[in-house]
Amino acid sequence: MDYHHFTVCHWRPQGWLSSWLPAWRPTSMSQLKNVEARILQCLQNKFLARYVSLPNQNKIWTVTVSPELRDRTPLVMVHGFGGGVGLWILNMDSLSARRTLHTFDLLGFGRSSRPTFPRDPEGAEDEFVTSIETWRETMGIPSMILLGHSLGGFLATSYSIKYPERVKHLILVDPWGFPLRPTDPSEIRAPPTWFKAVVSVLGRSNPLAVLRVAGPWGPGLVQRFRPDFKRKFADFFEDDTISEYIYHCNAQNPSGETAFKAMMESFGWARRPMLERIHLIRKDVPITMIYGANTWIDTSTGKKVKMQRPDSYVRDMNLRKILLEAFLQVGPTCPVPRVGSGREHLLCAGTPLPTPQCLS
Repeated sequence: MDYHHFTVCHWRPQGWLSSWLPAWRPTSMSQLKNVEARILQCLQNKFLARYVSLPNQNKIWTVTVSPELRDRTPLVMVHGFGGGVGLWILNMDSLSARRTLHTFDLLGFGRSSRPTFPRDPEGAEDEFVTSIETWRETMGIPSMILLGHSLGGFLATSYSIKYPERVKHLILVDPWGFPLRPTDPSEIRAPPTWFKAVVSVLGRSNPLAVLRVAGPWGPGLVQRFRPDFKRKFADFFEDDTISEYIYHCNAQNPSGETAFKAMMESFGWARRPMLERIHLIRKDVPITMIYGANTWIDTSTGKKVKMQRPDSYVRDMNLRKILLEAFLQVGPTCPVPRVGSGREHLLCAGTPLPTPQCLS
């Protein structure tokens, strides 16, 4: 089996925005493929990267790490809004040391197909969830540990409501879209600075439309709005590889981005908040919720989930508290996991975090 295999994606931009944007917008699926290949070269474990074709002709770009470890329940990771498989690079080797790891570009994002989603929030959400289930079925995965970050956490929860028999453990990392939007403005948490800057430019357009409108200045905008990415991935890349990857992921046809806009009330809240539905997940599905040290997500959500599921396993983990306890117990010479601002790399990449039940 060729573990380092990449397939060229033949894709044509669609949608009203692409029809009038000038041709000098410096992006293509081929460029996305090339920068992703540079990222995946950092993997030490064996991996297989390929398209998984769904019966409806859509394709899901998939990376499988440690495919030879078939004896244990695999870990499946679902990325957040505007992301892709490449942003898990800090975690892939460590999390695939004992079991097979699968991660994929959500439908409408990254290198996966970019179809037209339903315009209503329920329809858009169901399209995502159905594509995940069809992907699982096509992959032949009987059950999985399902981990979702941000938007991926929202969709992983929705999936677990509909297909609980397929989920051995649900892990939510800074999950988006859980709380109801407060009626008191003073209770509303401020969104990230980078998002407020984007909104000030484009108002109610698609969240990342500025990258497409900016033409050749688009790549520079990623570096300007998100300079933290270069610091977070500095152990792997000294250049702008990650910024390039994020730009090319989001400068294409905004298929998944449009679906996300249909699902959101505003950037921080969903039109169909997950806290109103979390009780629908079968009681025997354990849930672990992990919040980054500097997350802007409402961390009280974990406690509210516990209250709604009193007879189920729910663990609420705040990495700021965990790291402080580890420091006090072991001392400053203790190796510290890579923990940042609640992004994809906030999971352990060296020192293991406490292992939830059903993961050992």
